[in-house]
Amino acid sequence: MQAEVEAEERAYLTEVVETIEKATGQRPRGWMGPALSETFQTPALLAELGLHYVLDWTADDQPFRLNVPGLLSVPYTLELNDLGLFTAHSVSGPDFVQIVKDQLDQLYADSEHSGRVMALALHPFVTGQAFRMKYLDQALEYVVNHPGVWTTTSDDIAEHYARTTAGLGAA
Repeated sequence: MQAEVEAEERAYLTEVVETIEKATGQRPRGWMGPALSETFQTPALLAELGLHYVLDWTADDQPFRLNVPGLLSVPYTLELNDLGLFTAHSVSGPDFVQIVKDQLDQLYADSEHSGRVMALALHPFVTGQAFRMKYLDQALEYVVNHPGVWTTTSDDIAEHYARTTAGLGAA
């Protein structure tokens, strides 16, 4: 029974990865599951498919190695997620801007001796609403103009972490 479930998940993940590769011309390097969901087998299956990181673990503001060799967890957040902030918590536009500023300021202070990741989860159907756009613009302006901040992608974060921590308890 367990082998059948694992085979079914492997087939599903393979189909998703290959569909992304076919549509974009590039094989994905990382994975974010639907609703941040995984089974106990998912990390190993993703590693089999050649993926290098997952975003499903909202455990830290720094990347870390998983028990699956070669697989990292790259930070993602539920706290700085427009879907939850605007729809579940009814945060106002100005409050969203202040939350982003406060998050960046604290993580920047915490990063004096090692980097921190400030994931900002945005959904076009939420923050992309016309009445919220100016607040997104204000928040992003603060982030991208903040000295010493590297605005980048999860792919680049995973690559940088893997490269700079190679040999330090590497999985």
